[in-house]
Amino acid sequence: MNRSNIEWTEVTWNPTTGCTKVSTGCKNCYAERWANMQYKRGINQYRNGFDLTLAVERLNDPLKWKKPQIVFVNSMSDLFHDKVEPDYIKKVFSVMNNTPQHTYQILTKRIERVKDLSDSIFWSDNIWLGVSVENTEFVERIEILKKIPAKIKFISFEPLLGDVKYNDFTDIDWVLAGGESGGKARKVEKEWIKSIRDNCKRQNTAFFFKQWGKRIFNPDPKDPTIDKNHTFYAKGGCMIDNEIYREYPNIE
Repeated sequence: MNRSNIEWTEVTWNPTTGCTKVSTGCKNCYAERWANMQYKRGINQYRNGFDLTLAVERLNDPLKWKKPQIVFVNSMSDLFHDKVEPDYIKKVFSVMNNTPQHTYQILTKRIERVKDLSDSIFWSDNIWLGVSVENTEFVERIEILKKIPAKIKFISFEPLLGDVKYNDFTDIDWVLAGGESGGKARKVEKEWIKSIRDNCKRQNTAFFFKQWGKRIFNPDPKDPTIDKNHTFYAKGGCMIDNEIYREYPNIE
């Protein structure tokens, strides 16, 4: 079910790169692996490997895009890392504020810093804010997220590393979940995913299941989305009991 009234295509925008690990979900960070690969290739933006680096040369990229885009902000970093100065964060927000034709998705584990800076930045309606929550230990991030004045708020339970004992999605517009991928991926359990899905159904919250992460984690070895030729191919497949869940929040 697609609950969005926009055509869903996504680009990434990295006005910063690099990060540091803050919780268990960071252990096998894909961005760290990618950044180190680019460093070895001599790509200037990754000249510092995975150390936090401002990519000032990328700051105004969205101003150049003529076609409206769905933009994932900082796939290779965390905009609210403590080494990113408030003035630079404000510059990033200014670009987003001044390009209302684009929709921006910001995902962070540092929601406490978002709260501290929230009153000093302008949350235009085209800016979505999400938090990563890998297990029950970090559900307090959700409570803080609810207090931020972003129009669209979302949770990413990815990589999901445990059964999340949390079921209040009040004021949450979108929930995503997925297993970890990669050679050192930690297992995700079907019941953890189903619990989140069922809570979303009860509260009419859009639910998007991204992937099982690895084929061996998928309880259905015949899941057709394991095949790379499938329209909805995902790592390890993405069906739950023969259904695909790729819902999006309603955009008013």
